[in-house]
Amino acid sequence: MTQILALETSTEWCSVALALRRDGGVRTVARHEQTGPRSSDLILPLVDAVLAEAGVTLDACDAIAFGAGPGAFTGLRTACGVAQGLAFGIDRPVIAVNSLEACAEQAGAQLPAGMPVVVALDARMQECYWATFRWDGVGWEALTPTRVAPPEAVIAPEGPFWLVGSALTVFGEQLTLAAQAAHRLPAILPDARSVAAIALRMFDAGMTQSAEHAAPLYVRDKVALTVTERQAVAAAKAAGN
Repeated sequence: MTQILALETSTEWCSVALALRRDGGVRTVARHEQTGPRSSDLILPLVDAVLAEAGVTLDACDAIAFGAGPGAFTGLRTACGVAQGLAFGIDRPVIAVNSLEACAEQAGAQLPAGMPVVVALDARMQECYWATFRWDGVGWEALTPTRVAPPEAVIAPEGPFWLVGSALTVFGEQLTLAAQAAHRLPAILPDARSVAAIALRMFDAGMTQSAEHAAPLYVRDKVALTVTERQAVAAAKAAGN
């Protein structure tokens, strides 16, 4: 029996899930709410709600998983910090899951065998977080590093591929590789249910770490535009209208 609590707050959604694996089957209890910047206020009540519904106490969990990013700076720190605190309290390891891989996990049930999937999420500041993955029969193989780039710089893999994530809606034709995609799923965002599914596999593979070593995945150190840069972006948008 394995029980993993997962947290994901890298976007405007606050998501908590508990994966319970017993007798070869997995049951997942989850909560997923759009909270905007209020994830830090609501994440612990959601943890309590999920544990109560599952009839499980926190100290019965084998590990605490969290969506490590990339994503919103404050959201990443929230998930990581709460995961660390919970794990310290019950002396359990943590599992850091790439939030883009969690998006690939959601697409996986529909994805044709061997088909690469490009995940592209809005990173604000006229950029995308993106990476390409392929299911190898055991887990998600990263075909590219996790990167941040302007939408027109996201690179299509060779051959057919799927494209998923919020960048499709936010950037439209600026996301130039979209025209080449065999299929597009713009509604996919990271969630704790997918983080938990990946975390179960990572737990089996021994890919855990002590709570003090947990850290968000930052692919962009700069988190805000200067006044001059904001003015330049506004001018560029005005020129395009």
